[in-house]
Amino acid sequence: MELKENKIAVIGGGSWATAIVKMLMDNRESKDLYWWMRNEDAINSIIEEGRNPNYLSAVQVDIEPNNISKDINHIISQVNIVILCVPAAFLIDTLKNIKAEELNDKIIISAIKGIVPETNQIIGEFLQVQYRIPISNIAVISGPCHAEEVSQKKLSYLTLASQAPEVANLIASLLTTNYIKTTISDDIYGVEYAAVLKNIYAIASGICHGVGFGDNFQAVLISNAIREMASFVKVVHPIDRDIKESAYLGDLLVTAYSQFSRNRTFGNMIAKGYTVRSAQLEMNMIAEGYYASKCIHQIAKRFELDLPICRAVYAILYEKHSPVVEVQLLAELLN
Repeated sequence: MELKENKIAVIGGGSWATAIVKMLMDNRESKDLYWWMRNEDAINSIIEEGRNPNYLSAVQVDIEPNNISKDINHIISQVNIVILCVPAAFLIDTLKNIKAEELNDKIIISAIKGIVPETNQIIGEFLQVQYRIPISNIAVISGPCHAEEVSQKKLSYLTLASQAPEVANLIASLLTTNYIKTTISDDIYGVEYAAVLKNIYAIASGICHGVGFGDNFQAVLISNAIREMASFVKVVHPIDRDIKESAYLGDLLVTAYSQFSRNRTFGNMIAKGYTVRSAQLEMNMIAEGYYASKCIHQIAKRFELDLPICRAVYAILYEKHSPVVEVQLLAELLN
């Protein structure tokens, strides 16, 4: 596929979708850019003022008025590359009017770092089963990369994972800028599961901070988290991989420690006494790790995996256990 033929749709209106739009605009390769979001007021603001009023509002957006719409069928019909960038919990609703044949022969890229809660599937699996998309037409975007730093053009790194090297290389070429460096991987399942798990570990990090544990404990928590992640992905998708690569360890570190991490913020709020609902409302963002915690808990039970950190987060979020008690119990298990 030649670069000059590419027409790309970004599906989603949040901060990560806006950051991806910015990367694509700042990339110099030839392409046409389309954007779907459900908020009509935001669409009008982007057309009239060149800014997303709700997320990364400092980012200047220069997109053709006819190329941005709340009509998802129209947007998808115009393109050959679709980047999905909505929360996993909303994916089924977002695509409810899209038929499998409308995605035929398109490259579908997941920039979603979550699991579809209704089906307990990572996005690649969901697309294969529900839309009959061949694995060779699916790719995954992973970090470490926060949208807020992209908006500031701070040097950031992306991993593009696909079992088709030509697809991974194509998407990498379309997202590379002077502040975005890209690398490719064929570990689409491991990269996706790692992106899901790191959000749960970031919630754990926020909870531990919120109940008063310091940096020393955080270091032990995250060193245990990467081992827990390694054991999980080794069982669910056993291939040779280096868990120390940035798509795994790097993405975990930035999500667990960064001031921009919504999952860490969410965990800290839960530890301070917020309910899940009140934390979500105040943040005005989705913490993917909340939904992922339940899904990973169920997958771990199926594979008979012992995941102490994930288990503690699940107990706090879904079984209403005391954050203080659960962290104290967890501290006895870590080393």
